[in-house]
Amino acid sequence: MEIFENLNLQNIDYTIENLAKGEYEACTFINCNFANVDLSYFVFIDCIFDGCNMSLTKVHQVLFREVRFISSKMIGLQFGTANEFGLSISIDTCTLSNASFYKTKLKETIFKNSKMNDVDFSDADLSGAVFENCDLFNAIFDNTNLVKADFRTSVNYSIDADRNKINKSKHATAQLGGLLEKYKLEIE
Repeated sequence: MEIFENLNLQNIDYTIENLAKGEYEACTFINCNFANVDLSYFVFIDCIFDGCNMSLTKVHQVLFREVRFISSKMIGLQFGTANEFGLSISIDTCTLSNASFYKTKLKETIFKNSKMNDVDFSDADLSGAVFENCDLFNAIFDNTNLVKADFRTSVNYSIDADRNKINKSKHATAQLGGLLEKYKLEIE
C-alpha cells in the first residue's frame, strides 16, 4: 500500500477525481467532497478533514487513528464498519446525523459543537467521552457504556439508565428529563 505523508489537499471533488488508495499520514483535507465515495480499506493516521462532505462515504475497514473531523457534513456514516483497531477520532462542529457507531470502542472521544441527530450508539464503549454542546435528538443509546461520559452542555438526549452503563456520567439539571423520560414524570 502506497504511503502519502504531509499532504495538504484542498477543494478536490473525489466523486469525480479518484483518491489514490493508500495510507495517509499527517494529511489535511480541506473542503473536499467524499460524498458516496468508497474509502474501504484506506488508512488515515493523524489526519484532519476540515469542511469536507463525507455524507454516505463508505468506510468499511477504514483505519481512522487520531483523525479530526472539523466543520464537516457526515450524514449516514457507518463507523461500526470501520477498522476497530486503534479507532480514534474527534468531532468538532460537524453535522453527523443518521450515522452509526454500533459496537465501536471510542473511550474518551470528544464530540464538540455538533448536530448528532438520529445517531446510533448501540453497544458502543463511550466511557469517558465528552459531548460538548451537542444536539443528540433521537440518538440511540442501548447497551452503551457511558461511564464517566460528560453530557453537561448537550441537549435533546434520552438515555435509559436501566439499559446503559451510566455510572458517574455528568449531566446538567435541565437535561435530567432525558434520563427519566421512560417514567413519564412531570419535571418542572
